[in-house]
Amino acid sequence: DMARKPEELKDLAPGTNPPFLLFNRELKTDFIKIEEFLEQTLAPPRYPHLSPKNKESLDVGSNIFAKFSAYIKNTRKEANNNFEKALLKEFKRLDNYLNSPLSEEIDHNSTDEVLVSSRKYLDGNELTLADCNLLPKLHIIKIAAKKYRNFDIPPDMTGVWRYLKNAYARDEFSHTCPADEEIERTYATVAKMMT
Repeated sequence: DMARKPEELKDLAPGTNPPFLLFNRELKTDFIKIEEFLEQTLAPPRYPHLSPKNKESLDVGSNIFAKFSAYIKNTRKEANNNFEKALLKEFKRLDNYLNSPLSEEIDHNSTDEVLVSSRKYLDGNELTLADCNLLPKLHIIKIAAKKYRNFDIPPDMTGVWRYLKNAYARDEFSHTCPADEEIERTYATVAKMMT
Protein backbone atom coordinates (compact mmCIF):
# COMPACT_ATOMS: atom_id res chain seq x y z
CA ASP A 1 0.00 0.00 0.00
CA MET A 2 1.96 2.95 -1.31
CA ALA A 3 -0.40 5.46 0.34
CA ARG A 4 0.80 4.28 3.75
CA LYS A 5 4.54 3.88 3.25
CA PRO A 6 6.46 2.92 6.39
CA GLU A 7 8.31 5.85 7.95
CA GLU A 8 11.61 3.98 7.50
CA LEU A 9 11.07 4.06 3.76
CA LYS A 10 10.52 7.80 3.75
CA ASP A 11 13.75 8.31 5.69
CA LEU A 12 15.79 5.95 3.50
CA ALA A 13 14.81 7.28 0.12
CA PRO A 14 12.61 10.38 0.33
CA GLY A 15 10.29 10.76 -2.64
CA THR A 16 11.20 7.35 -4.05
CA ASN A 17 8.80 4.49 -4.67
CA PRO A 18 9.87 0.84 -4.54
CA PRO A 19 11.67 -0.88 -5.96
CA PHE A 20 14.82 0.89 -4.93
CA LEU A 21 18.15 -0.15 -3.48
CA LEU A 22 20.27 1.80 -1.06
CA PHE A 23 23.81 0.45 -0.74
CA ASN A 24 26.69 2.36 0.86
CA ARG A 25 24.53 5.50 0.70
CA GLU A 26 24.13 5.14 -3.07
CA LEU A 27 20.51 5.04 -4.20
CA LYS A 28 19.43 2.99 -7.23
CA THR A 29 15.83 3.38 -8.41
CA ASP A 30 15.84 1.75 -11.86
CA PHE A 31 15.00 -1.95 -11.53
CA ILE A 32 17.38 -2.90 -14.37
CA LYS A 33 20.24 -1.08 -12.62
CA ILE A 34 19.26 -2.81 -9.38
CA GLU A 35 19.36 -6.22 -11.10
CA GLU A 36 22.76 -5.44 -12.68
CA PHE A 37 24.11 -4.30 -9.33
CA LEU A 38 22.86 -7.44 -7.58
CA GLU A 39 24.34 -9.65 -10.30
CA GLN A 40 27.73 -7.97 -9.94
CA THR A 41 27.70 -7.77 -6.14
CA LEU A 42 26.13 -11.10 -5.30
CA ALA A 43 28.08 -13.10 -7.84
CA PRO A 44 29.19 -16.72 -7.88
CA PRO A 45 30.73 -18.68 -6.33
CA ARG A 46 29.26 -17.36 -3.08
CA TYR A 47 25.83 -16.64 -4.60
CA PRO A 48 24.08 -18.17 -7.62
CA HIS A 49 23.57 -16.30 -10.87
CA LEU A 50 20.17 -14.63 -10.94
CA SER A 51 19.95 -14.06 -14.68
CA PRO A 52 18.50 -16.85 -16.79
CA LYS A 53 20.79 -18.61 -19.27
CA ASN A 54 18.09 -18.87 -21.91
CA LYS A 55 16.83 -15.63 -23.45
CA GLU A 56 13.35 -17.06 -23.97
CA SER A 57 13.04 -17.54 -20.20
CA LEU A 58 13.01 -13.74 -19.97
CA ASP A 59 10.51 -13.23 -22.77
CA VAL A 60 7.94 -15.98 -22.24
CA GLY A 61 5.06 -14.71 -20.17
CA SER A 62 6.01 -11.07 -20.75
CA ASN A 63 2.56 -10.28 -22.22
CA ILE A 64 0.47 -12.35 -19.84
CA PHE A 65 -0.17 -9.58 -17.32
CA ALA A 66 -1.15 -7.08 -20.03
CA LYS A 67 -3.66 -9.61 -21.43
CA PHE A 68 -4.99 -10.22 -17.93
CA SER A 69 -5.36 -6.47 -17.31
CA ALA A 70 -7.34 -6.01 -20.51
CA TYR A 71 -9.50 -9.02 -19.61
CA ILE A 72 -10.25 -7.91 -16.05
CA LYS A 73 -11.00 -4.30 -17.07
CA ASN A 74 -13.31 -5.22 -19.95
CA THR A 75 -16.90 -4.05 -19.48
CA ARG A 76 -18.44 -5.45 -22.68
CA LYS A 77 -19.92 -8.93 -22.37
CA GLU A 78 -19.69 -9.53 -26.13
CA ALA A 79 -15.92 -8.83 -26.06
CA ASN A 80 -15.19 -11.01 -23.03
CA ASN A 81 -14.60 -14.14 -25.10
CA ASN A 82 -11.91 -12.43 -27.17
CA PHE A 83 -10.12 -11.07 -24.10
CA GLU A 84 -10.23 -14.50 -22.45
CA LYS A 85 -8.89 -16.17 -25.63
CA ALA A 86 -6.00 -13.68 -25.73
CA LEU A 87 -5.16 -14.48 -22.09
CA LEU A 88 -5.40 -18.22 -22.73
CA LYS A 89 -3.11 -17.86 -25.75
CA GLU A 90 -0.43 -16.33 -23.50
CA PHE A 91 -0.93 -19.07 -20.92
CA LYS A 92 -0.58 -21.68 -23.69
CA ARG A 93 2.65 -20.07 -24.88
CA LEU A 94 3.98 -20.21 -21.31
CA ASP A 95 2.78 -23.80 -20.85
CA ASN A 96 4.44 -24.91 -24.10
CA TYR A 97 7.73 -23.34 -23.01
CA LEU A 98 7.61 -24.90 -19.54
CA ASN A 99 6.87 -28.33 -21.03
CA SER A 100 9.57 -28.10 -23.72
CA PRO A 101 12.87 -29.54 -22.54
CA LEU A 102 15.78 -27.10 -22.31
CA SER A 103 19.00 -28.19 -24.01
CA GLU A 104 20.57 -29.11 -20.64
CA GLU A 105 17.70 -31.56 -20.00
CA ILE A 106 18.54 -33.55 -23.12
CA ASP A 107 21.27 -36.17 -22.92
CA HIS A 108 22.60 -36.32 -26.47
CA ASN A 109 24.37 -39.61 -25.71
CA SER A 110 21.18 -41.34 -24.60
CA THR A 111 18.75 -43.22 -26.80
CA ASP A 112 15.89 -42.06 -24.58
CA GLU A 113 14.06 -39.06 -25.95
CA VAL A 114 12.97 -36.39 -23.46
CA LEU A 115 9.56 -35.27 -24.67
CA VAL A 116 8.41 -33.20 -21.68
CA SER A 117 10.49 -31.03 -19.40
CA SER A 118 10.55 -31.81 -15.70
CA ARG A 119 12.27 -28.57 -14.64
CA LYS A 120 10.82 -26.60 -11.75
CA TYR A 121 11.18 -23.06 -13.07
CA LEU A 122 11.51 -21.11 -16.30
CA ASP A 123 15.23 -21.63 -16.75
CA GLY A 124 15.91 -24.84 -14.83
CA ASN A 125 15.63 -26.02 -11.24
CA GLU A 126 16.71 -22.77 -9.61
CA LEU A 127 14.80 -19.52 -9.39
CA THR A 128 16.04 -16.64 -11.55
CA LEU A 129 15.06 -13.00 -11.92
CA ALA A 130 12.68 -14.06 -14.69
CA ASP A 131 10.75 -16.17 -12.16
CA CYS A 132 10.81 -13.36 -9.60
CA ASN A 133 9.16 -11.16 -12.20
CA LEU A 134 6.57 -13.62 -13.56
CA LEU A 135 5.48 -15.70 -10.56
CA PRO A 136 3.90 -12.85 -8.52
CA LYS A 137 1.93 -11.85 -11.62
CA LEU A 138 0.67 -15.41 -12.11
CA HIS A 139 -0.38 -15.52 -8.46
CA ILE A 140 -2.35 -12.28 -8.85
CA ILE A 141 -3.97 -13.53 -12.08
CA LYS A 142 -4.91 -16.83 -10.46
CA ILE A 143 -6.68 -15.10 -7.55
CA ALA A 144 -8.23 -12.04 -9.22
CA ALA A 145 -9.38 -13.77 -12.41
CA LYS A 146 -11.10 -16.48 -10.38
CA LYS A 147 -12.84 -13.97 -8.11
CA TYR A 148 -13.97 -11.47 -10.75
CA ARG A 149 -14.27 -13.55 -13.95
CA ASN A 150 -14.66 -17.10 -12.62
CA PHE A 151 -11.56 -17.92 -14.69
CA ASP A 152 -9.28 -20.79 -13.77
CA ILE A 153 -5.97 -21.65 -15.35
CA PRO A 154 -6.95 -24.77 -17.31
CA PRO A 155 -5.92 -28.00 -15.55
CA ASP A 156 -4.42 -29.36 -18.79
CA MET A 157 -1.73 -26.64 -18.63
CA THR A 158 0.52 -29.03 -16.74
CA GLY A 159 3.67 -26.94 -17.21
CA VAL A 160 2.07 -23.86 -15.66
CA TRP A 161 0.65 -25.86 -12.75
CA ARG A 162 4.00 -27.62 -12.13
CA TYR A 163 5.66 -24.20 -12.16
CA LEU A 164 3.19 -22.72 -9.68
CA LYS A 165 3.32 -25.80 -7.42
CA ASN A 166 7.12 -25.59 -7.26
CA ALA A 167 6.97 -21.86 -6.54
CA TYR A 168 4.41 -22.24 -3.74
CA ALA A 169 6.67 -24.89 -2.19
CA ARG A 170 9.41 -22.26 -1.75
CA ASP A 171 9.16 -20.16 1.42
CA GLU A 172 10.69 -17.14 -0.30
CA PHE A 173 7.73 -17.13 -2.68
CA SER A 174 4.82 -18.37 -0.58
CA HIS A 175 5.73 -16.15 2.39
CA THR A 176 6.00 -13.00 0.26
CA CYS A 177 2.81 -13.37 -1.79
CA PRO A 178 0.02 -11.00 -0.82
CA ALA A 179 -2.92 -12.72 0.85
CA ASP A 180 -5.76 -13.72 -1.47
CA GLU A 181 -8.08 -11.26 0.29
CA GLU A 182 -5.63 -8.41 -0.29
CA ILE A 183 -5.51 -9.17 -4.02
CA GLU A 184 -9.29 -9.40 -4.14
CA ARG A 185 -9.65 -6.02 -2.36
CA THR A 186 -7.11 -4.40 -4.67
CA TYR A 187 -8.86 -5.68 -7.79
CA ALA A 188 -12.35 -4.83 -6.52
CA THR A 189 -11.88 -1.33 -7.97
CA VAL A 190 -10.00 -2.52 -11.06
CA ALA A 191 -12.25 -5.37 -12.20
CA LYS A 192 -15.09 -3.96 -14.21
CA MET A 193 -18.61 -5.30 -14.24
CA MET A 194 -19.70 -6.49 -17.67
CA THR A 195 -22.82 -5.06 -19.22
